[in-house]
Amino acid sequence: MADRGDRAATQGREAGRGGAAAHGHERIYIFKRFERFWHWTQALLILTLLATGFEVHGSWSLLGFGRAVALHTGAAWALMALWVFALFWQLTTGEWRQYIPTTKKVVAMARYYAWGMFHDAPHPYRKTVLRKHNPLQRLAYLALLVMISPLLWGSGLLYLFRPYWGAIGIDRWLTLEWVAWAHTAGAFMMLTFVVAHVYLTTTGHTVFAHIKAMITGWDEVEPEPGGSAQRG
Repeated sequence: MADRGDRAATQGREAGRGGAAAHGHERIYIFKRFERFWHWTQALLILTLLATGFEVHGSWSLLGFGRAVALHTGAAWALMALWVFALFWQLTTGEWRQYIPTTKKVVAMARYYAWGMFHDAPHPYRKTVLRKHNPLQRLAYLALLVMISPLLWGSGLLYLFRPYWGAIGIDRWLTLEWVAWAHTAGAFMMLTFVVAHVYLTTTGHTVFAHIKAMITGWDEVEPEPGGSAQRG
């Protein structure tokens, strides 16, 4: 699964260092093409699911109940299909290793987000091609993977296939009310994750630095002492 962007990164690395060096950062190619496509498509689908889901819930009225349900269902199936492709990509490229949780520097990262970044303290974690996500990000993605996503998908599929509960006996021990509460709780968890994620994108060396990196693939990072941020 060769990525032309990777080859361009190798060719353009030296050319990109000039501007970044002006403020002490090294410009490196971090996010591959499919990774960026997956990220932005997933973001669009999740926002669509949140908007239509809260309309179905009765929080507001934009499209009308019927259209909101149809769009919500379609976006859900599209997101599941996207995740299948993303999982395949993660496994075949080895990128899944980026999400292995670690507790190393967790306290340092929490201290930085709570206090350090407001006082120009140095960032305690240096991003590299092989280590894109800091320890707190990895733990957040773990929570998304093992708690928020299963709660949303499990309750959502139960909602979707409600007419078949009787055939398999689910209606004997589960009510639609409990499924609704679970799905709503998962939605608020996802909304909290999205708000926190968007806020943290503004904490780079410029407000839009992280967003720009996810659009272009190129990021400006502090180099390792005596070495390059390209190293893992």
